[in-house]
Amino acid sequence: MSFLNQDIQAFTDVLASKASVPGGGGASALVGAVGTALGSMVGALTVGKKKYADVEAEIIELMKKADVVRAELLKQIDEDARVFEPLSKAYGLPKETEEQKAEKEKIMEACLHEACSVPMQIMVKCCEAIELQKEFAAKGSSLAISDAGVGVAFCKAALQGASLNVFINTKSMKERAYADGLNKQALDMLNKYVPMADEIYESVFARLRPAE
Repeated sequence: MSFLNQDIQAFTDVLASKASVPGGGGASALVGAVGTALGSMVGALTVGKKKYADVEAEIIELMKKADVVRAELLKQIDEDARVFEPLSKAYGLPKETEEQKAEKEKIMEACLHEACSVPMQIMVKCCEAIELQKEFAAKGSSLAISDAGVGVAFCKAALQGASLNVFINTKSMKERAYADGLNKQALDMLNKYVPMADEIYESVFARLRPAE
């Protein structure tokens, strides 16, 4: 089943239900795509304006990159559901005998590895989106600066949300070296890009903050 082509009402209805998918990973991918789109909106409102002619070529390139990132994030909505569903079923496997326990542990480990792959990719794409937002916020039309601020806030939330979907799976892994490697990659992204997103947001906020 594809969630990508559902309307907003249907998607949020199933998200609010007890269905195992979509969940936090798919929701993070969607939020990241929305945030990325807002950056593109800033670009679209900048291109063609005489005031920004000197950065127009650069903005057009940024928009092309943003289109690719947004498409990848949207793709991850269904991908996250695809990799998580086997894991949700694996939790229900029997473990009454030693053979069943061993088989369940083997299947669980494989499913946990697979289930981490998509939220890790969502994190990577959100980092790319935050880099793009930095440029849109700095060089885009001042009339659309609020959209860059909203966009980077969404991308940060998506990055943090996807990280939780990594950590909940690595926590259950038996292969601790593999889990530790994924945790380090995720933490490195958070440590670099959460402060960057905050800095971009604060720069936008400073430009829009009403006088007290």
